[in-house]
Amino acid sequence: MGLRRFGRLVKWVGGNGRRPFSTSSSSSCDEMMVQQIASGKSLNLYSAINQALHIALETDPRAYVFGEDVSFGGVFRCTTGLADRFGKQRVFNTPLCEQGIVGFGIGLAAMGNRAVAEIQFADYIFPAFDQIVNEAAKFRYRSGNQFNCGGLTIRSPYGAVGHGGHYHSQSPEAFFCHAPGIKVVIPRSPRQAKGLLLSCIRDPNPVVFFEPKWLYRLSVEEVPEHDYMLPLSEAEIIREGNDITLVGWGAQLSIMEQACKDAEKDGISCELIDLRTLLPWDKDTVEASVRKTGRLLISHEAPVTGGFGAEISASIVERCFLRLEAPVARVCGLDTPFPLVFEPFYVPNKNKILDAIKSTVNY
Repeated sequence: MGLRRFGRLVKWVGGNGRRPFSTSSSSSCDEMMVQQIASGKSLNLYSAINQALHIALETDPRAYVFGEDVSFGGVFRCTTGLADRFGKQRVFNTPLCEQGIVGFGIGLAAMGNRAVAEIQFADYIFPAFDQIVNEAAKFRYRSGNQFNCGGLTIRSPYGAVGHGGHYHSQSPEAFFCHAPGIKVVIPRSPRQAKGLLLSCIRDPNPVVFFEPKWLYRLSVEEVPEHDYMLPLSEAEIIREGNDITLVGWGAQLSIMEQACKDAEKDGISCELIDLRTLLPWDKDTVEASVRKTGRLLISHEAPVTGGFGAEISASIVERCFLRLEAPVARVCGLDTPFPLVFEPFYVPNKNKILDAIKSTVNY
């Protein structure tokens, strides 16, 4: 399928002191996570995914992992060691047929199993689009809840990677956010990836779980070794501020955090929110933040037109119109196919976000 494996690209710049649970002000929860992290070890994102899959297979004999090349570890090594430990009847390769992979997963989940299907690159998920939005998303509703495929989780690496070009860099999350009946989840870090993936696998609804491949090896942090889950549909405030609210997901959070730090040098206090779950998304947390700051900036890698940022913008304008001090800003990818050599001009980088922060605050 073309580009097979990516190595190290740039030095990861991550934020410290991020709270593990969004919207949770309970000190006992924070203390519990501190104790859990102390018992963990430093992992990158693909290793955290691998650990989550190990736990899912170990704790549920009905769980299966399958996809192109997963039995030897996959192109990003996320499934390394799974076939050796759990056997080729539970971890196995499939033909190069995304529609067949998801269709098989729907049937497996409909029989009461936990089906974890891997689509090797999100750019190639489109042959399975009909199976996801017309079958998986509607399976429960067509029968009046007599049967369902809620045990289905579809994993797929997505987004920019530095040299992926047209067919290994796309961010198609908005397509699936228009399909009621499924959930769409995107983690920003190893700790988040493990907890959110386990929640997705055990959730009673089909889930599309996009993994930011830029961060597979670049994002490293302490990850608890034990089994834990993080809540779905709860955004997380990872940086508190008073002047402007920034909303993003996935790899874009690290870029946005850098812009927030630079804006702080100019006296601008930014509140940064990781949406984590895009469908259904946490409107209340974003609304409360915007009511406080009066300003909103959304950033994602996908093209600006029809991107999920437009949905967030429309919802917040409906809810906070009289509290807004400036138009909602969007710093996103361009309305072109994802480029190769021109990727640095396409992606919403720190400087673009910083300029938009200043422009919005000074409106």
